[in-house]
Amino acid sequence: MPKSKIARAGGVCDKMYPMRTYTIVVEPEDGGGYFVTVPALPGCFTRGNTIDECRERAVEAIEAHIAGLQADGEPVRDEVGAPQLLAVTVAA
Repeated sequence: MPKSKIARAGGVCDKMYPMRTYTIVVEPEDGGGYFVTVPALPGCFTRGNTIDECRERAVEAIEAHIAGLQADGEPVRDEVGAPQLLAVTVAA
């Protein structure tokens, strides 16, 4: 019997898995495009040429990262709170 599916932005998600929301950090790169990290999931990152592409690739990267954690029997961290961007000044 096929698994039940529910629609989500950009595709379909198995109903059996909880939906999770993660903050992504999108930083411009010197040569163009953007570097994307997921603070709640250390080691999860991707790149994109546009903001929309960054969002799409972040979903793919997060799904792959979570699948890897689950396959290794590691816990999947939830985001505890949204990260804050702060500026500090240092002597350099």
